[in-house]
Amino acid sequence: MIDDPAATESTTGLSAPTPTPPVEPAVLRPTATPIARARRWWTAALALAVLISAGGLWLVGADDLSSQNALRGRTTDNESLQGQNLILQGQVNAAQGSLSTAQSDLAAAKAELAHPHLGIWNVRQTIQGPSYYLDGGVPDTFTYHLRLRATGPINVSILTFEQFAAAIRCVENGVGPTNYCMHHSGAVNSWLGVRSVNADFHLAEGCAAYMLVITAPGRVTVTPDVSVTYNPAPHATGTCRN
Repeated sequence: MIDDPAATESTTGLSAPTPTPPVEPAVLRPTATPIARARRWWTAALALAVLISAGGLWLVGADDLSSQNALRGRTTDNESLQGQNLILQGQVNAAQGSLSTAQSDLAAAKAELAHPHLGIWNVRQTIQGPSYYLDGGVPDTFTYHLRLRATGPINVSILTFEQFAAAIRCVENGVGPTNYCMHHSGAVNSWLGVRSVNADFHLAEGCAAYMLVITAPGRVTVTPDVSVTYNPAPHATGTCRN
C-alpha cells in the first residue's frame, strides 16, 4: 500500500465534522378549535346545571318531607285536640246533668220545706166493742191523709165539734150505742162497715173544727197510718166559712 501524502495531509489537516444532534420526529398535537372549546364549556355548564338541579330537587324533597312531617304533626295535634274537646264536652254534659239533678233536688227540697209531710198516728189500737170509740183531732192548716186497716168491720167518720157533741147526746139519751150515734148524728165524711180507708181530707186546711171518730160493732184492732202535709189555705174553709 502506497501512502498518499496528500491524502494523509488532507486527512490530518482537517478536523472531524461536528455531529449533528438527532432530530426528534414532530408529534402532531390536536389544536383546540373554538367549536371544541364551546363543547367543553357546554358540557361543564350542563354538568353544573345538573348538579344545581339535583341540589334544588334535594332541597325541594327535603322541604316537602319537612312539610309532610309538619302536616302530620298538625294532624296529630288536631286529633288530640278533638279528643280533648270530646272529653271536655262529656264533662260539660255530665256537669249539666249534675246541675239539672241538683236544681231538681233543690226544687224538691224547697217544696218539702214549704209543705212538710209529717206522720201523726201510727200506733195500733183495739176497739173493745160497740160502746167504745177511737177519736183524734184533724189539725188546722194541714191536708189530712187518712190511712187505716182493721181486723174486722169498722165505722169511720169525720165530724165537726158540734156533730160530735150531738153524737154524745145521742148516746146519753139512749138513742143507740156509740157505734151507732157517732155516725148517725151528723157527719162530714163517713166510711161505714169497711176494713180499710184511704182518703185525703182538705176542709181543715183553713179551719180548726174537725175530728176523727172510729167505732166497731165488735172487738177489732185498727192499724193507722195517718199523716198530714202542711198546706194552709189562703181563706177559711169548710164549716169555718159559715
